[in-house]
Parts: sequence; structure tokens; C-alpha cells
Amino acid sequence: MYQWRKFEFFEEKLGGGKCKIPEEITGKIQCAYSGRGKLVIGCDDGTVSLLDRGLNFNFGFQAHTFSVLFLQMLKQRNFLVSIGEDEQISPQQSGMCLKVFDLDKMQPEGSSITSPDCIGILRIFTNQFPQAKITSFLVLEEAPPILHIAIGLDNGCIYCIKGDIARERITRFKLQVDSASGDGNSSVTGLGFRVDGQALLLFAVTPNSVSLFSMQSQPPRRQTLDQIGCDVNSVAMSDRSELIIGRPEALYFYEVDGCDQRNGKNTFNIYDLKNKLIANSLVVKEVSLMLCEWGNIILIMTDNSALCIGEKDMESKLDMLFKKNLYTVAINLVQTQQADASATAEVLRKYGDHLYSKQEYDEAMAQYIHTIGHLEPSYVIQKFLDAQRIYNLTNYLENLHEKGFASKDHTTLLLNCYTKLKDVEKLNVFIKSEDGVGEHKFDVETAIRVCRAANYHEHAMYVAKKAGRHEWYLKILLDDLGRYDEALQYISNLELSQAGVTVKEYGKILVEHKPAETINILMRLCTEDKELAKRGTSNGGYLSMLPSPVDFLNIFIHHPQSLMDFLEKYADKDTLERLEKGLRLLKSAWPSDLEHPLYDVDLAIILCEMNAFREGLLYLYEKLKLFKEVIACYMQAHDHEGLIACCKRLGDSGKGGDPALWADLLKYFGELGEDCSKEVKEVLTYIERDDILPPIIVLQTLSRNPCLTLSVIKDYIARKLEQESKLIEEDRRAIEKYQIGRHNGYEKRNSGPEDKC
Repeated sequence: MYQWRKFEFFEEKLGGGKCKIPEEITGKIQCAYSGRGKLVIGCDDGTVSLLDRGLNFNFGFQAHTFSVLFLQMLKQRNFLVSIGEDEQISPQQSGMCLKVFDLDKMQPEGSSITSPDCIGILRIFTNQFPQAKITSFLVLEEAPPILHIAIGLDNGCIYCIKGDIARERITRFKLQVDSASGDGNSSVTGLGFRVDGQALLLFAVTPNSVSLFSMQSQPPRRQTLDQIGCDVNSVAMSDRSELIIGRPEALYFYEVDGCDQRNGKNTFNIYDLKNKLIANSLVVKEVSLMLCEWGNIILIMTDNSALCIGEKDMESKLDMLFKKNLYTVAINLVQTQQADASATAEVLRKYGDHLYSKQEYDEAMAQYIHTIGHLEPSYVIQKFLDAQRIYNLTNYLENLHEKGFASKDHTTLLLNCYTKLKDVEKLNVFIKSEDGVGEHKFDVETAIRVCRAANYHEHAMYVAKKAGRHEWYLKILLDDLGRYDEALQYISNLELSQAGVTVKEYGKILVEHKPAETINILMRLCTEDKELAKRGTSNGGYLSMLPSPVDFLNIFIHHPQSLMDFLEKYADKDTLERLEKGLRLLKSAWPSDLEHPLYDVDLAIILCEMNAFREGLLYLYEKLKLFKEVIACYMQAHDHEGLIACCKRLGDSGKGGDPALWADLLKYFGELGEDCSKEVKEVLTYIERDDILPPIIVLQTLSRNPCLTLSVIKDYIARKLEQESKLIEEDRRAIEKYQIGRHNGYEKRNSGPEDKC
């Protein structure tokens, strides 16, 4: 023991050791007890106080006149039993009383006192039961309202009281543990009740002994378990009904069979090493031989008698263990003997029922979870619904889903548990786990419906989207949240056929709130769209899937203007698409490596003009190098931006173009009769760059447009004047240079010989 490793598995709670007993408790604390989530404290002023889990004062009341010595809370009923000192009825009679309080029944409203009903009062000492100092006290609640009360005294006696205290239907009797010695070693320092099947046993401890009384015997039979006891406050009972005694050197655990009184006899034991238990124990005569055969054990005695022992069937063994509440032993037994799963589940169920009856709900649920797949879930669910243990119920339902045994009703109940607990984290794990929807661990529609009803719309939408339930997703977006833009975006990302179905179903509300955006969606559905075309298996298959505008007329029943807009856009889109196909045909039938097309050009030009197909005309004129006709098309369409762009492309002589096109453009803008200053400035840039026209012609051409001001050509004229000035200056210098040269030559020719001297 002294070599055991030490760990720090515990920590201080409730303020790190700084918590205090509430100030409302003014007396000296004499005793205390805990149970039903409360701490009960008795004081020397006769008061009893109840504290909650945080050691906060709930209420207090005057239980006894003078002092409270012992307290105990009952388990099956919310009763408090106390022993304390009250006023004496006579000088010869003790004032020591036992009282029973019903904590569920308080004084009526309006009363100035907060006190539970005292349903029973009993004087402890009588003429038949003389007064002594009380050293220990214990109550066992058998079957309400019957109580077993044991009161240990300093003279080695135990006063026992059995019956209904409230109705004063009781019996009293006395047990003698040790004889009074006068040195204090006979005091009853500890008591412990144990129910073993139908038998009621009572442990009694003094400083000199540990005894066990069989209470069903008349008179009760006493056994001595140990010749050493312990002092006061060193005795406890474990959850397994073992007596625990603390001595300076160690802790000691006592079972009912802790001491075998049949000394001097041979004992035959059968050990189950796997389960670490004694499977059978018998007192036998002297054994000569032991044999095993036919699945039995045969003992042959020295007197030639024999004993044949065989193993009981599993059901009998389990019944025996159940009667003693040895459920863990029963579970180990069925598992080690490889019983079928249903048999194991039945043992686990009984163990769970036993723990449930003791209000050990967490431990009970741990057993019930192991029965999933064999025990009807409603059996467990109903128990924890009745007990209002929502956390345990949630745990069970989670395991039902995890193991694939959940129904729609179970999904509904689990989601209701999450929403009632407002446990968003667990709801996220359940709804958004990667394998949740994929493996169908819950019913999708049920999950959507419950989350939607509880206003967990995002969770409902997540499930709907992941499960491909587009109608539910859009129903929540539109009906619950009014997020129309998001709904439209969602529809636009659906497959063509599914998008058409959803628009037919929700089109009316979309047209009402987002008419323009809805019409755009319809246009994509009813016309050939590149993005949608990519989703089709082939171009021909895709075209056959396109819905008709007639399919959507009903969604515009209350919005005729939007219907008109839709049909107009559809008609324009259809015309545009036909023209695009015509242009592709013209281009594909005139490859770049052919001088002439595979069609009659003149006829094609006539058809384009008849149908006002400007793009076709532009293509044909450009291929025929009829550049003036090209720019004439732009001029006719009043497309200034396209006109200038065309001239940039076709007016570059370096690329085989015609620079004279810029002069035609300048003439066009000069005769336009409207303000086109921006365009004129850009045209002048190219005229000046290539010196296409003299400035005087430019001025004369632009002067015909009354909407143009001098500022349009101001910079152009300034640059031209500067350029002319430079040319004039260069000419003047050249002339002067020439004149000087001529003069010098003349003088040289006219000079005579005498001049050379």
C-alpha cells in the first residue's frame, strides 16, 4: 500500500477552499447529513438548516427545543429523521426525542414560519429502555411507511424501533453488543444496515468488536466478525453494503461472510478464477478422493460416502445473483460463458432497472445503452421521460442513432431534446457530421421538420441541401426567412430539370419580390446558355431539355407587366440567337485559305440587308475589302465608338488599310449636326499623324457642324501653325544661305590680276 503511486485526481471546488457556512446558521454545528441534493445541518440551539449544492442557505426551522444530535435523510421519501433534546415532560422522563419531518409539506402560505410538517414524535427513553448516552444512530426505510431505527448507546446496547412512527404503530426491542465495562470500550461507535435478499442484517461496531445481527431471527442472532473495533466516526457503509472501518493502520472492509463461524470443519470451495469469485462453498466430511466426470465433481469421503456436485443451469445461477443484487457478477458470468446477446441484454436490463430504482440514473443509463438492438427502445425512453431526466434521455437517443436503430420518432425526440436544452454544439455534431446524412442515421425529412419548427433554420437548410431536398431548402429560404436573392442563386446552380421544377413551384413568390432576377433565371432556362449547356450530356440532348416560356405563364398570373417583360426579352433573345447562328454560318463557309466563299456573296449581302443583319454585312464588306461600305454601316447605326474602332483597324496603311477613311470620318462628324467633340479630337489625332488633310480642309470640313466650338481644333491648329512657322524659318535660312553663296561667287569671278596682288 505504501508503494502505491500518488496522483492529483481531485481539485478544490466552490471557490477554492474559501467557502463558508452561511451566516444564517448561528448555533454550534452538532451533526450533518446529505441526500436528495441537499446538505442538512443540526445545531446546539435546536435548529436544522438546509443548504443547496453551492452551500447556500435555503431555509431553516426549529426542530428541537435545545440541541440536535443526529440527522438522517430518507431515500424513498423526502423525509428527515432527527434526534434531539426537547423539554422534559417530568423530572423522571428524558427529553430526548426522535422526530420525523415531511420536507414536501411546508407551513401554509401566509404563515410567519418556514417549517416542514412534523409527522411523528417519539420519546426514545422509557421505563423499559433506560436513559444512556446516544453514540450512534441509523435509519433504514424498508417499504414506506415502515422504518427500522437503530440507536447505539455508550453502555453497549442498541435500542431498535420498527414500524410507522407517524401512526405510532411501532415495536421496540434491545440488542446487547458488549457488556458495559465503564471504561468506554463498550460504546456502540457505528451501525450499518444491510438487506441481503429477504434477510435484514445489522452491523454493530464497538472499540473492541465488530458484530453482525441477523434481524429476521427471533431473538436476533449475533455473530462476531472481528475482535477489534474502532472509535466513533470511523464507520461507514459502501454502496455494495460492505461495512468499512477505519483504524490508524488501514481501512478494513467487512462482508456478511467475513467470518466463518464453522471452525474446525473441512470446507470445499469451487473458484471461478476468470470472474474472481467462489462459485460454491460447502462444509464436508474428510475427503479421500476427488474426481471429475460427466460434467460433475465427485467427492469420496474417508467413510466411503460420496458427494456428487453439478453446475446449475444459467437461469438458476442468474436468479440467485439477482436476488442478492449482484448484477455485475451476473453480467461477467453471462459474458464469460458466451451466452447469446439477448441473454446478456436481459441481464443488463435488470441491472439498469435496479440502478434506476435507486435513482442512480447515470449508471442505469450506461447499462440500458448496452441493450440497444435487443431491448425495445420505448421501454427505456418512457422511464426517463417519466423521471424528467432529459440529459440521460439525450444520451440514449444519440446512441440509438449512432448504432442505426433510430426511427423517425426517435429523431424527432432527440432533436426536441437538443432544442429544449439549447445545446447548439451537440445539434451541430448531430446534423453536420460528415457521415450523418450520408449513411442515413436519421430520417432526413423528420430532422428538417423539427429543426424548422424550433427555428433552427440554418440546421434545417443544411440537412435539406446535403440530402438534395431542394424543395425544403427553398421553402425555408422563402417562407421562413424571406431571403429571395439567396433562393434565386440556389436555383441558378441546380441542374436544368430541377431548376425548372423549383421555379414552377416557387415562381409566384419570386416574381412578387424579385421580378427582374426571376426573369433572368427564366431566360437562362428557356434559352441556350453556355453554362447550362455544359451540364447537358450533348448539345442535341440539351436542346431537347429546354423548357418553353409557356410552362411558366402561371407564375405571372398576378403580374402581367412582368410577364410582358419576360416574353419581350425571350423574343429578343431568340432573334439574337438566330443572327449569331447566321454569322457563324457566313464565317464557317468562307475559310481564310479560300479566296471566294462557298456561297453567293452578292445574294448573301442582299439577304443581310433585307434582314437588317448589320454584323453579317460588316463581315462580308470587310472580307471584300469594301472599307467605305464598312464604315457606312457604322455611320448608319450611329455607332461612333464602333466607327472609330473600325477605322483604327482598317485605316492603317501599314497593315493594308486605307488611311483615306479618316477623311471620310472627319466629313461625317462635320456634317453630323450634334456635339461630337470627343470623337473629332480622336480623329484629328490620326489625320495629323499621317498628314492626311491640310489644315484648311480640316477647318472647312468642321465648320459645317454648328455644334462644334473652336476649342475642338485649338490644339490642332496651334501645332500646325507652329509646324508651318518652323518650315518658314527653315526656308528663310536656306534662302539667306543661298544668297550669300551667290554673292561670294560673283565677286570672285569679276576680280582682275591686279587684285591678286
